[in-house]
Amino acid sequence: MSLRLLPSTLVNQIAAGEVVERPASAVKELVENALDAGARRIDVTLADGGRSLIVVQDDGKGMGREDLSLCVERHATSKLPTDDLFDIGFLGFRGEALPSIGSVSRLSITSRTRAAESAWRIAVEGGVKAEPEPAAGPPGTRVEVRDLFYATPARLKFLKAPRTETQHAADVINRLAMAHPEVGFTLTDGTRSVVKLGAAQGDLFARRLDRLSGVIGREFFDNALPVDAEREGIRLTGHIGLPTYNRGNAQQQYLFVNGRPVKDRLLTGAVRGAYQDFLAHDRHAILALYLDLPPREVDVNVHPAKAEVRFRDAALVRGLIVSALRHALAEAGHRASTTVAIGALGAVRPEGEGAADMRRPALPLGRSGQSAWSWTPPPRPSLGDVASAFAAQAPAGGGLWEQPTRLPNLSAPPQGRDVGAAPTPAPSPSEHPLGVARAQLHGTYIVAQTADGIVIVDQHAAHERLVYERMKQALDADGVARQGLLLPEVVEMDEADADRVAARADELAALGLVIESFGPGSILVREVPALLGDCDVKGLIRDLADELAELGEALALKDRLADVCGTMACHGSVRAGRLLNADEMNALLRQMEMTPHSGQCNHGRPTYVELKLKDIERLFGRR
Repeated sequence: MSLRLLPSTLVNQIAAGEVVERPASAVKELVENALDAGARRIDVTLADGGRSLIVVQDDGKGMGREDLSLCVERHATSKLPTDDLFDIGFLGFRGEALPSIGSVSRLSITSRTRAAESAWRIAVEGGVKAEPEPAAGPPGTRVEVRDLFYATPARLKFLKAPRTETQHAADVINRLAMAHPEVGFTLTDGTRSVVKLGAAQGDLFARRLDRLSGVIGREFFDNALPVDAEREGIRLTGHIGLPTYNRGNAQQQYLFVNGRPVKDRLLTGAVRGAYQDFLAHDRHAILALYLDLPPREVDVNVHPAKAEVRFRDAALVRGLIVSALRHALAEAGHRASTTVAIGALGAVRPEGEGAADMRRPALPLGRSGQSAWSWTPPPRPSLGDVASAFAAQAPAGGGLWEQPTRLPNLSAPPQGRDVGAAPTPAPSPSEHPLGVARAQLHGTYIVAQTADGIVIVDQHAAHERLVYERMKQALDADGVARQGLLLPEVVEMDEADADRVAARADELAALGLVIESFGPGSILVREVPALLGDCDVKGLIRDLADELAELGEALALKDRLADVCGTMACHGSVRAGRLLNADEMNALLRQMEMTPHSGQCNHGRPTYVELKLKDIERLFGRR
C-alpha cells in the first residue's frame, strides 16, 4: 500500500473531530473569535440544540472581502503577528476553527468593518468554499452554521437531546462571560432566553462579582470572599465561597488563565489543598479565580480545544493559589454562609396556606433556564461583617489564645456551682457578635441571644475547631505541649493496625502523642497532647490507625497534618451531652469570635446557625 496525501476536505474533517466535538464546541470557537475582534455584545441563537442552526452575531471590528475569503482557509489567522507560539495574546491562534466547522456543515459568514459602506458574505458547504459576495449587514460579524455534521453523519448519533446540547452551550457562554464581564451575552433557543447577561459596570472586582452573581446566583454574592494576591509577576484575583457554602461536585469551580477558561488539574488540586482544613473530602468549594501571568510563563498550545495549559513554574502557581485562598479564608474570621440559616428556616418552615408566600423563585445556579424554589430572606447585615469589626477591636498584641477571656477546660468534668456565690453578671447581647448564652438544649446545643436574633451553636463542632486551631498554632510555635498519663493506657487492636501506629511513633511524638509498641496487637500510650485534656485515648488511637491506613505508608504525617490533627481535635473536644454552665458557654462563644474559621468544624459542617428576629417572625406569620 503506497503513501498518499489526504485531500484538504478530509484533513479539515479530521481536524473538526478535535476542535468541534459538539455544537457547544462550535459556539465556543465562534464566541472566542468575537471576543478577539473586540465585541462588546454577542448574541447566540440555537435551533434543535445547535444541530440545525447556530447563529453568532457580534459588534466587533468585522472583516473586509480579502480577510473574509482567507479566514475559512486552514491555518489562516491574524493572531500570531510574530509567529511566536509563546507570545499568544488572543483566545484563538490556530486558524482551525472556521475551516473545521465549514468542512462538516453549511457555513456562512457576513461581516462588515465600521469604515465600510456595505458587508460581504461568504459560504462554505461541506468544505467547498464559494466566492465572497456583497451583502447587507451592520458593522460586526454574523456567523451561521446550518446542519452541523451533515457531512459526517456518524457524529450525529453521539449528540444528546437538544435541551442537553443547549445547556452545554450555555455553560460555554457562561464561562466566557465570567472571564469578560464588560461584554454583554445572550443565548436563545428560539423560544426562550437561556442566558441573558448585560455588560457589567464599575471597577474590575465589582464587574466580576456582578457577572458571577448573574451566572452562579445571588447566594454567591452574599457568601463570596475577594482574592487579590501577586507573586513574581503572577497575579491571582477572583472570589471564593465560604467553606460552609459548598457543593457535592466541582462543577461550580471556574478557573481562568489570561482570560481563558481552563480545566486544569494543577489548579483544581491547589484549590483542594487550600480548603483541606475546612471541607469534607466529598464536598467542593464554589469559586471563580483569574490567573494573569506573562504569556511566556504558560503554554496554551497543549490541545486543539485549548482547555488545558502548562505552567513553566507549576510550584510557584500552586503556592500562590494555596496561600492566597488561605489568607482570604482567614480574613473571614468565624463567618458562616447565609445558606446555613436559609437551610434551617427551610427545614422548619410551616406547611400549608402561608407557606407559598415565603417562597420565591431562586436564581439558577449555573444552570440557566432551570426553575428551582427556595426561600430567601430579605437583605440583612452580615454577622461576619459585625464579627470582623468586633475582632478588630481586640487588644493589640493578644494572640489567638491570649485574649482577655480564656476558654475553660471544657474537657474536664463539670464543676459544681456554689449556690451561695453571686452569679457573674451577664453581658449585654449587643456587646458580642455571637450574643450571650441563654440556654443549653439536649446537652448539645447552645442558644445565644444577639442584638437582633438568636444563634444556635453545636458545642462539639465549635470546640473541635477551637482545639484544632490551637494545635496548629502550637505546632507552628514550639511544638505541642504533652501531658503524661498517671497510668499509661494500653490499647488492644488488630496486629496490622498496631504495627502501623507504632511505625509512626516519632511523627506522632511531634504532635504530642507518645506511644510505643506493647507486644503483638497492643499500643502503650504514655503521653497525650495537653490541649486534649481528658480525652478518649483508646478511641483516639483506633481512629488514628484508620487514618494512617487511608494515608498510606509512604506519606509523612506532616504532609497530612490537617487530617491527623483533625482526628485528635475531635477526640479532645467537648462532647455532645456534656452539660455546661453559663460561664463555660459564654467563654466558648467569645473564643469562637476570636478564632479564624470557627464558623465550620474540621469536616466543613457549620458550627452555628444565626436566625434574625425577622426570620423567626416569618415562621410564625408575624410578617
